Amino acid sequence: MKAPLPGEVAQRKMAPLFKIEDRFKLSSPKSARRGGVLLLLYPEQEKIFFPLMLRPSYPGVHSDQVSLPGGKVEKYDKNLIQTALRETHEEIGVDPSQVTILGELTDLYIPASNFLVRPVVGFARHSLSFQPDPKEVKKIIKATLIDLLDDSKMKQTQLELTNKLILDTPYFDVKQHVVWGATAMILSEFKTIVKEIF
Repeated sequence: MKAPLPGEVAQRKMAPLFKIEDRFKLSSPKSARRGGVLLLLYPEQEKIFFPLMLRPSYPGVHSDQVSLPGGKVEKYDKNLIQTALRETHEEIGVDPSQVTILGELTDLYIPASNFLVRPVVGFARHSLSFQPDPKEVKKIIKATLIDLLDDSKMKQTQLELTNKLILDTPYFDVKQHVVWGATAMILSEFKTIVKEIF
């Protein structure tokens, strides 16, 4: 994950198609909140997995969506890596001491929630047991790296958003869950890097 990263080229593959050019013309405003998310790889049953979270229903823009664990920077966080680790611990119960940081991906601005997110990639050497916070996590989805690399899992659908807007968007089919938007764009960059290596 050393520079140059595939960045926007890889993110575009999974970007929603409504005004896609406008989406990438957007620069993150100075008012954007900073956040960190963790793509956490771990071994289990001779495969590499990573956890995704199904968010609960709530009055917000990311209600019922699938995401990586993570959240906003707090004033006591030393950096965005610490933010990603802390939020992962709070949301799904993974102790930061279990995680080796492999690198960071390209920052991604999320207009709907005005967040500028730093994706962090980590690895745990052993299988993990999760303790999801029920206020933040409806369900943990154990995704496999093999499925992420399988191009047949990249599909297209139309989603009806809360404002009745119909959005034509690519998504990853992960155990019959629609993984789209910022999470899919982050996974697309990681997938591109892994495919370049192997």
